[in-house]
Amino acid sequence: MNEKQRIRTSKFLSLILRHEPERIGLKLDQSGWIGVEMLLDACRKHGMLLKQADLEEVVATNEKKRFAFSEDGRQIRASQGHSVEVALGYPPQPPPRELFHGTATRFLDAIRKEGLCKGARHHVHLSSDAETAQKVGHRHGKPVVLIVRTAEMQTRGHAFFLSENGVWLTESVPAEFIVFPDQPTIAEQPRA
Repeated sequence: MNEKQRIRTSKFLSLILRHEPERIGLKLDQSGWIGVEMLLDACRKHGMLLKQADLEEVVATNEKKRFAFSEDGRQIRASQGHSVEVALGYPPQPPPRELFHGTATRFLDAIRKEGLCKGARHHVHLSSDAETAQKVGHRHGKPVVLIVRTAEMQTRGHAFFLSENGVWLTESVPAEFIVFPDQPTIAEQPRA
């Protein structure tokens, strides 16, 4: 499989395993899993000729680790980013002191008013490093990286979950916990 085919297959799997499994006649289980054989069979019936080896290659080479196989290798799911109802079963985790969210500058006014909302997805996605967040923001327009005061959020009762591919998830981020580009960072803020 060449790079173009891998990208095409990854985008197709994202569509099916995150958003529209019914497009090829599938229904994910409550945790987002689908049997590999069921997926391959449904793909064939809808003109997408995939083999087990193709799935294994896409899962292994996807730099964002968007997909995962079950321990026995008989099921596959998206690691996060679903718009269909699933319960991924990630246990709450204590987050680092701060995490990062990449977005586009055109969304800043709304975020200042409403904070970060999950929209059609199940969670707000946060990155462990600013570089990754910058890449995410770039996909949406002129990028900007926001710092989220996660340790403070957790002490105020907000839960955080760490996906299999290292993306931090939370229900929402109120604006009061966001450090915007024109504000001092946590390290620069005066201590109370």
